[in-house]
Amino acid sequence: MIRFEHLTKGFATDGARTVIVDDLTLTLPPGRAIALLGRNGAGKSTLLRMIAGNQKPDAGRIVTEGSVSWPVGFAGTFHPELTGVQNTRFVARIHGVDPEGLTDFVADFAELGAHYAMPVRTYSHGMKARLTFGMSMGIAFDTYLVDEVTATGDAAFREKSQAVFRDRIERAGALIVSHNMEELRRLCDAALVLEGGRARFYPCVEEGIAAHRAHLGVADRA
Repeated sequence: MIRFEHLTKGFATDGARTVIVDDLTLTLPPGRAIALLGRNGAGKSTLLRMIAGNQKPDAGRIVTEGSVSWPVGFAGTFHPELTGVQNTRFVARIHGVDPEGLTDFVADFAELGAHYAMPVRTYSHGMKARLTFGMSMGIAFDTYLVDEVTATGDAAFREKSQAVFRDRIERAGALIVSHNMEELRRLCDAALVLEGGRARFYPCVEEGIAAHRAHLGVADRA
């Protein structure tokens, strides 16, 4: 469960203030796979980072119950001078899981080869995404925060990522950012739409996608 209590967050850009959320009070139900929708710059990634505790709101608070993942795909998860293996073991200790079990899972899943034993600062963006996705899938979180990472890699890796993620969210909740509407339709059963500093929850993902597309002025299905 994720609850927003009078949550407010904004940024100053070019002399003006852009509001991400304005006095938001809303409870997201547990165990739902929720598509997080909004136009570019609406604040989707910022909201994920606030839920994870990586970024502070200007006012209000976010209350979570159960374990919540870091935002999958967020490179700030890693220490750049440590290797992929060392970062994985560090994350395992923080979350109270078996370090060897998690390192073995990530080694098999992320397909980094010799790079797994190299400093993360040497990784490409895609390699970092595979590492963080592997870490998060190797831990049984109650809620997963995902930001576009299932698009990383070749077709075979994307298919593998989507398969393991579908398996995880059968027993957990998720908040998912993606520009791929068909992917969101496959993975999600509800939606949260950000628009103009407001957020509205839709218990049906199709209703959320329709509302999002209406905000963009797009009428046809995509």
